[in-house]
Amino acid sequence: MELAGKITHVLEEKSGTSARGPWRKQEYVIETPGDYPKQVCFMVWGDKIDQFQIAEGQEMTVHVDLESREYNGRWYTDVKAWRVDRSEAGDRPPAEDSPPPPRNDAPPADFDDDIPF
Repeated sequence: MELAGKITHVLEEKSGTSARGPWRKQEYVIETPGDYPKQVCFMVWGDKIDQFQIAEGQEMTVHVDLESREYNGRWYTDVKAWRVDRSEAGDRPPAEDSPPPPRNDAPPADFDDDIPF
């Protein structure tokens, strides 16, 4: 599943030690664009925290897995990111008063105009 939008919050990193050894997790909030924007909290575990280097204000697409588990009759759902793609527009400031790119409406050189219908 993919979530595209802007990072609005970077929450405090949490860490600890379990039976499997030390662990780290970082949570972030992404806001989706549109008439009815949604905010979704997702998490990144371990070394991916350093690898992704997610910062507030970045535009990105986050690829997540959803996983639910039951504990004492209650259900808990995790939204875990496994990949992030930064948006080109979010990494650079918008160009001011620049004209749109030129359009090329000409057909390609290998265009076959002999259509049978």
